[in-house]
Amino acid sequence: MGGQTTRLNIKKIWPELTVKRLGSFAIAILIIIISWVGLWSADADLTSRSIRVDGTPMQFVVAKGAKSVPGVLIAHGYCGSKQLMRGYASTLAHNGYGVLLWDLPGHGANPHPFEYDSLESSFDVPFATLKAQPEVNTNQLAVVGHSMGSGIAMEGAIAHSNEIDAVVAISPTGAPVTPNTPKNLSLQLGAWESFLQENAERLLREAGGENRDLSQGKGRSLSVIQNAEHATILFKDQSHQETLAWLNQTFGLTQQSPFRDRRMAWYGIHLLGWLGFLGTALPLVSQEDRRKPTKISLWRSLVGLVIAPIVGAGSIKVLGLITSVENFGGVMIGGALGVWFLVTGALWLAIIGKYPTLKRRDIGIGLIGFTSLWMGCGAMAQVVWLPWFLTLHRLILWGIIAIACLPWFIAFHAVLSGSTKRQRLGWWLAHSMAVLGGLILAILAAPNIGFLAIMLPAFPLLFGIFSFLEAKAQSIWGSAFACSFILSWLIMVPFPIL
Repeated sequence: MGGQTTRLNIKKIWPELTVKRLGSFAIAILIIIISWVGLWSADADLTSRSIRVDGTPMQFVVAKGAKSVPGVLIAHGYCGSKQLMRGYASTLAHNGYGVLLWDLPGHGANPHPFEYDSLESSFDVPFATLKAQPEVNTNQLAVVGHSMGSGIAMEGAIAHSNEIDAVVAISPTGAPVTPNTPKNLSLQLGAWESFLQENAERLLREAGGENRDLSQGKGRSLSVIQNAEHATILFKDQSHQETLAWLNQTFGLTQQSPFRDRRMAWYGIHLLGWLGFLGTALPLVSQEDRRKPTKISLWRSLVGLVIAPIVGAGSIKVLGLITSVENFGGVMIGGALGVWFLVTGALWLAIIGKYPTLKRRDIGIGLIGFTSLWMGCGAMAQVVWLPWFLTLHRLILWGIIAIACLPWFIAFHAVLSGSTKRQRLGWWLAHSMAVLGGLILAILAAPNIGFLAIMLPAFPLLFGIFSFLEAKAQSIWGSAFACSFILSWLIMVPFPIL
């Protein structure tokens, strides 16, 4: 005992925790910190406050110390949220506007059920709340809306034409516009939104045609936002700046700030940081439990991958004959998507004929995988493009859809197990094509879920991330748990609740 000391030897307890891994952890955490600093510094001169009236969640954004500034009400589109429109709010607030965002019924954190007939009436509460903000000059008011929200914005401006001086309708839907109402109407259309072009041109004609004189409230314009479609238009500088210019011209203001919204860039850096953390953390818990790859017949895997998505689309067709497929499960489109993954995954797993054994360690691996992806995808999303936390109703449905997605991911990761990098690339491509093809068939079978087409480009990226997770986890069940819960979370966040 005399003179002897006990030294904690980390290498003996956790031999995989090398200096190289510690360095990787440090780099990942540094990247995450840098992304948050970049995001926060961009809005350092703004103040934001959350407001809830009659259950409607709202957020007011304005420059610090602002007084008597024009007020702007911004409405998001279908499957959107107040977070999705934050780029416009920041751009306008940096340039001397007070901006109010809100979640429409059934969207984001709004607990009220989604009903098309109630959308117009949902305008009144946020409009009254905007006018009640002490920084806002109630004699200078405007509205901005995207897609479904554009119709709400135009309808609201027509109903309050004696108060609202300008409207910006992005990816516009419809409204009973005239040459006199609403005042100063600007229409924006993405260059890749050809399906809306005829409607936008019709609105412009009914509103009296192009008119760049805004002094009498009869200004009219139609702008094409380059390299943009229905979703990406919301993150385009051209759209933000043209919105600002139209409102400035209406209210006689000049641009005050060179601010450009870069939230999605910081979000991408943040996600990369968490993927780096994930790639370093997972091998630490899976290293001691490397398993022999599950041997699966190549032809069974390929046959299942081809047949299962087709049968899944057929199940959507059958479901549509029985019930309202787009409203299945009380969540628009998301319920049908859960059914597609359940049927497709169960059939693919049955064709493969291999059912990996679940071990206790898999649960820990799944928890680490999900938590890392949830932080990476969701933590910054709360102030960039979608809500992070789910309401109670969404939380319950999240668990149900996660279970529905589980068979697909068990099969997905069983096929990937033991693959080389080149094989993983091939399987990623095959999986992406199968999912895209199957969901396109589902949309053709049930056109009422057609909005899903806008989200299809995200699936190849998601499956690339999921393949990366499995490569690091070396655990079929652990990877399946993590991917099922993160995909179901991404399904439950945007789609409206009925």
